[in-house]
Amino acid sequence: MILIITHKADFTADFIINKLNHRGVAYKRFNCEDILFSDLTVRFEPNLKYSIFGENNYRSVWFRRTKLPEIKNLPTEERYYILSETDSLLKNLFSILSAKWLSSPTAVYEAENKLRQLEAARRIGFNIPNTLITTSKNELKKFYEANERDIIIKPISQTRISLEDDSGFIFTNQISQKHIDELDQFDLTPCIFQKNILKKYEIRATIVGEKVFAAKVYSQEDEITKLDWRKKRLNFIEDKLPSEIENLCIQLLKELDLGFGAIDLIKSADGQYYFLEINPNGQWVWIENQTGLKISEAIIEYLTDE
Repeated sequence: MILIITHKADFTADFIINKLNHRGVAYKRFNCEDILFSDLTVRFEPNLKYSIFGENNYRSVWFRRTKLPEIKNLPTEERYYILSETDSLLKNLFSILSAKWLSSPTAVYEAENKLRQLEAARRIGFNIPNTLITTSKNELKKFYEANERDIIIKPISQTRISLEDDSGFIFTNQISQKHIDELDQFDLTPCIFQKNILKKYEIRATIVGEKVFAAKVYSQEDEITKLDWRKKRLNFIEDKLPSEIENLCIQLLKELDLGFGAIDLIKSADGQYYFLEINPNGQWVWIENQTGLKISEAIIEYLTDE
């Protein structure tokens, strides 16, 4: 039996579940926003026993996303307390499930740390762009000069920003001389600065266990997407990475204790490969639909393999 931890709006989970239904593979879907109305029990009598939707022996768990319930008609402090306790219940519950994980929540949360990612990638042999995280304006100015006045800025963690009636997306952007000249007029908020690498194309490498599925996008052919291919809907095509780069991708997952990862790479204009970041729960359905890469088959095989 497979347990799928997700929420109602997770269309990636829907994609896999449709295939599981077609194959007759047994699973339970846990939409986390319904936790307060779900059939969950943990006992110590004196040994640990649990029941999640009537099951107590999940062979594998696919950890996709969590979402807390929407709680209305309570004062703010009470609502925050209940949500905090609910979040703790989820984390506590997941920690006791002895099963094959894709991937464990603890590993996912730790792997989302951008500094840890970069250090792990650098340590195992990936090229990484010159990178600076600093609270010092003087250090930023020196970094700008040392990297030929060609650097970019991107978020440390959150790429989405909540607006009054909607949400926005923070893309990678370039630091200009004007920004440097006017730097002393502003606060230096937390972010990542990197040398801008001249690209031939960009790559999304999706890894499931030890299987690597690479797709490339020619982001430099459109002025809008030169710094960030996410600014426009572009077509990805299947790519084949050199064996040494594939091995580094697989090794990075092992370093981060992950069973799945979506790695963003650059192939530079001079033919070098650079690691940018890894999303331990990144999206991939659009890549499969555009390229035919059998990512979903690899995920199902991982979850159903003894």
